[in-house]
Amino acid sequence: MQKFLSLLIISSLLFACKNKSSNKPDVVAVNIDTSVNPAADFFDFANGGWIKKNPIPEEQSAWGIGNLVIEENLKRLRDISEQAATVKDKKGSSNQMIGDFWKTAMDSAKIEKDGLAPIQPILEKVNSIQNLNALIETVAFLKKSGSNSMFSDYVGQDAKNSAVMSYQLNQGGLGLPEREYYFKNDSTTTNIRNKYVQYISKMLALCGIEANKATTAAQNILQLETKLATASRKIEDLRDPYKNYNKMAVSELSTLTNNINWTNYLPAIGVTSKDSVIVGQPEFYKALNGLLTSTPLTDWKYYLTFNVMNDFSGVLPDAIGKEAFEFNKLFSGAKVRKPRWKRVIQMEENLMGEMLGQLYVKEFFNETAKKRYTLMVDAIKESLKDRISKLSWMSDSTKTKAYRKLATMKSKVGYPDKWKDFSAMEIGNESFLKNYINANLWWHQYRYNKLGKPVDRDEWDMTPQTYNAYYNPSNNEIVLPAGIFTIPGYRDEEVDDAVVYGYGGASTIGHEITHGFDDEGRQFDEKGNLVSWWTKSDETSFNTKADVMVQQFNAFEPVKGYHINGKATLGENIADLGGILLGIEAFKKTIQYKENKSIAGYTPMQRYFLGYALGWLGHTREEQLKNRLLTDVHSPAKYRVNGPFMDVDEFYTTFHIKAGTKMFVADSARVRIW
Repeated sequence: MQKFLSLLIISSLLFACKNKSSNKPDVVAVNIDTSVNPAADFFDFANGGWIKKNPIPEEQSAWGIGNLVIEENLKRLRDISEQAATVKDKKGSSNQMIGDFWKTAMDSAKIEKDGLAPIQPILEKVNSIQNLNALIETVAFLKKSGSNSMFSDYVGQDAKNSAVMSYQLNQGGLGLPEREYYFKNDSTTTNIRNKYVQYISKMLALCGIEANKATTAAQNILQLETKLATASRKIEDLRDPYKNYNKMAVSELSTLTNNINWTNYLPAIGVTSKDSVIVGQPEFYKALNGLLTSTPLTDWKYYLTFNVMNDFSGVLPDAIGKEAFEFNKLFSGAKVRKPRWKRVIQMEENLMGEMLGQLYVKEFFNETAKKRYTLMVDAIKESLKDRISKLSWMSDSTKTKAYRKLATMKSKVGYPDKWKDFSAMEIGNESFLKNYINANLWWHQYRYNKLGKPVDRDEWDMTPQTYNAYYNPSNNEIVLPAGIFTIPGYRDEEVDDAVVYGYGGASTIGHEITHGFDDEGRQFDEKGNLVSWWTKSDETSFNTKADVMVQQFNAFEPVKGYHINGKATLGENIADLGGILLGIEAFKKTIQYKENKSIAGYTPMQRYFLGYALGWLGHTREEQLKNRLLTDVHSPAKYRVNGPFMDVDEFYTTFHIKAGTKMFVADSARVRIW
């Protein structure tokens, strides 16, 4: 990171704008490409200078501010892991578990020497399947161990009764990222399907299956998954919480899928004494029921074997991991595999990230920063309350309920007040694979142990070091990890309010708050329950306004032949626009805005918009971009800037956007929701 900053300073002669508090280049001016007119492409104007100087590293599928934060945190977490590995501490302590996981994962010589021996018992269990009951019992065993196949099931809050943890069934079982990969017939997707068959064949051969049998099995697996994909709902259809909520008695599962012995499966997976289940997509399970008998048992066994090899590829010998990387290049565009230490840290993050987080926040997120963003949350919530009061399309009765939901929305900033207890996780020195499986078993037990118990509304679903944030509709809460507010190379106190209100206030805090009132979040009440609290007239008005945004984003074509799915991305696009508007209103109350003094040649309001664009600084390989356009409910970064800015009146006045320029949308055609 220090080397990166040194190069950045050397290359910034064009933007010789310094913060008054340091010799560093101005946090936003240094990234600008002055050859681009902001009225033509604001994203390229704000970030183009940095993009030109910073090509995507070969191991990455994208490169930008998020990657810089992640890279900085990877090094910090590596230091924590290496230090833990040198400490002799009691079993079950953070140092013992982090240290032993790190040592076994980094011992590549032992992993190569062991070969497939650690996973052989699992492969033999799959191979010994003789009937449907054994097949389903093995699926349960594999799910607990970390290999998910056939369908998706989990424990989560009941959408219509958020105080209750429920057992839920959803579609799943696909090896490709999304159902559309099985049906699109453009050259890119067709090539991916062909490569997928080759990849399956190679993975089966690597575990000892004869080459000709592996090839035939791979073709049959693709056919099986295509049938599962046919019965799966499209990504945009999964965003309707009512249509994906089908509660039924556990006894009804046998009617839906009589070929699955639920009496045996449910206890095996950890579900006991439950009389109801929520099925997301019943038609998927009807199709699966038929496939269980129409598909030869041998094909199902090969299907599970491939899933085991694929899901555990990162903890097996390098020959297997490299095959997985080569196939996944089709989606990421990365040229080289990440070094082992980075891959290990990412696994630690997934399996024991909160344990690492306890050590992380002690050093990297102080109370001053936490207070700054806590106060910003309050300011932005107040802005939304004010905007709701001025809405002409919303009735007074709905406004009253919206005020109540906003007032009770909980915010979690920085890190948890209460940490998870990982002491029962079995981590030792035997093997990397065993530690990986044991960690998965711990997580499975932890999640399924919630059934029948009160919901813990203090729990976090992200680690403090995560460069992300979320809104949980079932808890009516926003969760803002410390990592999301990081600007690489700058201490929090070095960044002026204008930039911070755009970077953290709009793109994170305001964005997550707006999720409580987007097309999906608005359907949950202040207690987190899925219930209609809008008048029919207000719902109609909202949907009419939201459809303008759907059409706006449908028109964007980031890659030739690949448009943004305006319906699938609607919630995120609404949250982006709402966050920007709320951030503006909150920022207008600050001293910096009122004094209106320029920094580095830019006014406070210009810096606000530049600060928001900084949050999406970066560029992406075409392979990854195509994949995201099919699988992601978020629009690509450029369109998360340019798209909503076109709907913000202050953007037009701040940067003098005139009719006839690419960023101009007529006032009557702009999206007006919150």
